[in-house]
Amino acid sequence: MENKAKQTGKPILMRLGIGLFAIGMLAVATVFVMFAAGLENLPVWLSAAAGVITPLGLLLGLIALIQEARAGKHG
Repeated sequence: MENKAKQTGKPILMRLGIGLFAIGMLAVATVFVMFAAGLENLPVWLSAAAGVITPLGLLLGLIALIQEARAGKHG
């Protein structure tokens, strides 16, 4: 029997990591554009999203890759 994650393509953890990383990068780009436009008082939630969501998505993606590599090695 095949694993359900292999049938649908990428594992759910990888999809979540990619999504969070993309949202975080969008927040980083938004902060950069707003700062370049001369705005100094940027929203705290936007800066926090740029600083937290991007590395969290990267971490989840790396964890998913490690799990996939270990599963391929043993299975």
